Amino acid sequence: TQRERGASSALPPLYFLHVWWARRPLVVSRAAVLGSVLPAWSPDWPEDLRRAFPDEEVYRRWFLRDLLGIRGDPVAAQRAIDDARQRGNRVANPYTYNRAFTYTPEKRHVALVRRLLEETWGTNGLVVADPMAGGGSIPFEALRCGLRTFAGELNPVACVILHATLDHPGRFGQGLAKDIQRFGQAWGDLARRRLAKFFPSDSGEEVLAYLWARTVACPYTGKPVPLSPNWWLRSTDEPVIAVRLVAEPGASECRFEIVRGAAARRTHPERGTVTRGTAISPWTGEAISGDYIKAEAQAGRMGAQPYAVFIQTPQGKDFRPPTEEDLDAVRRAEEELARRLPEWDAREMVPGEAIPDGLKTTEPHRYGMRTWADLFSPRQLLALCTYLDAYHEVAAEVRRALPEDRARAVLTYLALVLDKCADYNSTLASWDATRLKVRNTFDRHDFSFKWSFGEMNLTAIGKGFDWALDQVLEAYRGIARLAGTPARSLFASSGSRPPVTVRPGNAASVPEFPSGSVHAIVVDPPYYDNVMYAELSDFFYVWLKRTVGDLYPEAFGGLLTDKDSEAVANPARFRGMKGRAPKELADQDYERKMLACFREMHRVLRPDGVLTVMFTHKRTDAWNALGRALIEAGFTVEAAWPVRTESEHSLHQAKKNAARSTIFLTCRKRPESAESAWWDEIKGEVRRVARERAVEYEGAGITGVDLYLATYGPVLGVLSSRWPVLSGEADPETGEPRRLEPEAALAVAREEVASLRKKGLLGQAVRFDPVTDFWLLAWDAFKAATFPADEARKLCLALGCDLEAHLIAQHRVLAKKGDTVTIREPASRRARLDPEGSFTVVLDVLHTALLLVAEEGTASAVRFLEERGYAGDSVFRALLQGAIRAVPARRNRAGRFVRPEAEALERLRQAAFPDLEAAPEPEKRWEQIGAYEHEGERRG
Repeated sequence: TQRERGASSALPPLYFLHVWWARRPLVVSRAAVLGSVLPAWSPDWPEDLRRAFPDEEVYRRWFLRDLLGIRGDPVAAQRAIDDARQRGNRVANPYTYNRAFTYTPEKRHVALVRRLLEETWGTNGLVVADPMAGGGSIPFEALRCGLRTFAGELNPVACVILHATLDHPGRFGQGLAKDIQRFGQAWGDLARRRLAKFFPSDSGEEVLAYLWARTVACPYTGKPVPLSPNWWLRSTDEPVIAVRLVAEPGASECRFEIVRGAAARRTHPERGTVTRGTAISPWTGEAISGDYIKAEAQAGRMGAQPYAVFIQTPQGKDFRPPTEEDLDAVRRAEEELARRLPEWDAREMVPGEAIPDGLKTTEPHRYGMRTWADLFSPRQLLALCTYLDAYHEVAAEVRRALPEDRARAVLTYLALVLDKCADYNSTLASWDATRLKVRNTFDRHDFSFKWSFGEMNLTAIGKGFDWALDQVLEAYRGIARLAGTPARSLFASSGSRPPVTVRPGNAASVPEFPSGSVHAIVVDPPYYDNVMYAELSDFFYVWLKRTVGDLYPEAFGGLLTDKDSEAVANPARFRGMKGRAPKELADQDYERKMLACFREMHRVLRPDGVLTVMFTHKRTDAWNALGRALIEAGFTVEAAWPVRTESEHSLHQAKKNAARSTIFLTCRKRPESAESAWWDEIKGEVRRVARERAVEYEGAGITGVDLYLATYGPVLGVLSSRWPVLSGEADPETGEPRRLEPEAALAVAREEVASLRKKGLLGQAVRFDPVTDFWLLAWDAFKAATFPADEARKLCLALGCDLEAHLIAQHRVLAKKGDTVTIREPASRRARLDPEGSFTVVLDVLHTALLLVAEEGTASAVRFLEERGYAGDSVFRALLQGAIRAVPARRNRAGRFVRPEAEALERLRQAAFPDLEAAPEPEKRWEQIGAYEHEGERRG
């Protein structure tokens, strides 16, 4: 799974068909589906199955190799890559097999699956449902395995993606690609002819993109101020290229020069005209306040000025300043848009729907963007609406030429092409100076405002629209190829194919299924406020409504997407309500909706059915809510398995102390029981299970935050099997014992993991103090200096210290800002680090030594430790060894430690404690290198 998502140039085709957020990897989805329906190995199987699987190891290898496609040892391969990197060598590709997601189980293996299903369930016609299907990874893999599949989804944009992923490729196969290409090219040619005069190119070059800076009037001169955080055009490969802004006193506006190599560096292109919302006027050098800029934007007076043109010449890709011809083309486009708007508005062609107030929409609102059309510059909007107009003309031809269902499929994929054009051609699409490309609008899960933006030339031959069409075509062909024929051929004898149902609707109500009729449900639920799906997808909804709204009327009946029914914790929906805080109300709303969804899953699941829930969120309260919802809905947690899944290339994940593993929770219906248990009766069992699983998972390579999370499932299993569990506290209103919150069991799990990790870091049982314990285990768990304050508080509870009183106020180990805390460096704790003073916590001894190393040298630090008796102290030595292992030992390109603590620790170790182990090599992120790197651009 990590290999599947590690290299963004080799993602599965589902990923670049259309943007969807937080997709699950295909391999892990297939494992979840098959693991939910296949039995454990049994010596009591019939003779034919015993011949196929004589022992459990053969069965396990068959599952991994022949069903999941893991046909080698990915761990050993990754180690080979890491070893080569450390030595600076290149190696032949140690992965001797293709990425697992590319493997479709052969017919004979699918036949074995069906035989096992018959033996286990009494039928091979199992129904696998995902009522929260999102981008479709789970139902897609269920289909590849030949299972009857139900995919439900509330979001209309996701519903279209599901049809394009699950239904059309299986229905029409590879042949549909020719129709998509034929009509797509006709569409592109038609729009290109109409837009040619607005995107001029001479015979010696092809314009690929225009780079723009937003502008406001200088409050001191009235002249436009171009706003950009930097002026890089190419910041990595030599020669680097940048823009030099020139503000001549007599000029009415700034002009721009292209500078290269050393000349570019001398202009300091990293210093733009705007930082953190505050600008500098190039005309006077004076500051321009963020409030002024926002006021200008709110009043509709924020403009934009092109500062560079990205071109393709016979010599290669290059940059040039905008010419007068370029500026004339922009003016003509603005005039043409003004001329066409009345007609287009009358035909509802322009996405003029208001951007609703929300959690993620505050950014565009802050800068005066009130409608979805406002997210596009005039020429961008002209281009997109021209393509939309041409789409409808071509759609009429498609309907005349093809049968109704085939025409519906072709028009669906063409609509996805227009969505891709919009995604890469809005004023929220920034320029990537490292890869020389326009980033897409959703390179992060938000609508973050961009001071400078890229405008893709949609009319460029082989680029722009042509690129978007090729992307969708390549995705379609890849999906159809992955869907394959082996699983489907098993249905051929009956003249059918694996049935799939795509249904728009709420997971809390699935009337299609009678009670007790579904064999397995595999679901990846939304995680609190992790992604605001409805808010984000409105960007695409307003275009899809205009392209395929008539093809999917059941999904596109609303003005925008349904945010009231969505199961996410969106505090924006509760702003202005009296009483409790919006976040608290949003969390409660999310929990109620998740409970309703799980209750409906409980209703439709067979008595012997299986529910598998994927969960990644690192917030403990999210786990508490998930556990409570599952238990209250009537489920027991039978098993929990951690799987590494998260991409390290995602900007949304980058530089976050995010959980990188998904936990599979396998659940069944809880038998009816009138018995209840008391917390004191089962607490010992919870502690034992947490300890045993922590040891097991640590041995399997699970580390950091993931190790804490991995134990949550097993302790929820203990709790759910004995439910209801009573806490011993009385409800003040009823006088009855209160039901236990799952958080109590999660706290026990954290205590056990903390104890295990401390012993692992130190190699022995050593008693420090709670403050020192926290510092050591926080570095070990989060692998970052900054992490959520709520998670810090949970760790404090496990260690017996107080976050605010002890760690922030008294000992100043942490600094708090908003919802996060940051571990202070020794230099920022100087007031507590007096070499002549007394020490109440051993961390202060270590920080004093590290501060002396940094400021006076190792000799001074060693002298301090020897004079105070710490050099030979076993407790201090244990802390030093633990710190060396816990503090991230990452190095920069120059080979220096990124963290000053890591550098000081290593210098101190070498000077006075050479017998201690050096810092371990940091874990490398997965990415194939040079000799065997896969070709292709990053997919949107």
